[in-house]
Amino acid sequence: MARTRAFNREQALQQAIRVFCDKGFSAASTDELMQAMQLGRQSMYNTFGDKRTLYMHAMRQYIADSVSDLILKLGKGASPLAGLESALLAFVSRVQSEGTAGCMGVNAVCEFGVEDAEINQLRESAAQTLMAAFERALHEAREAGEIDREIDIPAAARYLMSSLGGLKISAKAGAPVQVLQETARFALRSLR
Repeated sequence: MARTRAFNREQALQQAIRVFCDKGFSAASTDELMQAMQLGRQSMYNTFGDKRTLYMHAMRQYIADSVSDLILKLGKGASPLAGLESALLAFVSRVQSEGTAGCMGVNAVCEFGVEDAEINQLRESAAQTLMAAFERALHEAREAGEIDREIDIPAAARYLMSSLGGLKISAKAGAPVQVLQETARFALRSLR
């Protein structure tokens, strides 16, 4: 008779995500992952495969959660510009609430560059989705008179994507939450 799993797969995956956010792929040891996930070696391998396969499961989940969270925040502001601010500050809020300043996406770019086709495809897909969402929000902000009417929407969306990436790198480097908040708000003020 086969043994049933005595752990929650999604909770274990979320713990692996935290480790990969903090350490990246190479620096995260299998022992650290097992400890964080509260799994034995065989349970981890039986459920997720090797470290690389676990990383890819974690990356897919991280991207799905992060992108949907940002898009949700874009639509929940009192105004389009408030939604953009909420989206930029979402990462800062996560740093405060979870105590982790890492980002799997930033870590992946720093570790793998564009050499890993599978990771690159995930990153590109997420970037396209976020770019489209930022462009929609910027169009709405322009129509509401919240930003400069002459603004180049695609360029502004790329600017916000770069600003978000910069916030994530600054957080990883230890920037205080207040500095991250000020930087995010400055990026938005420059659109007016």
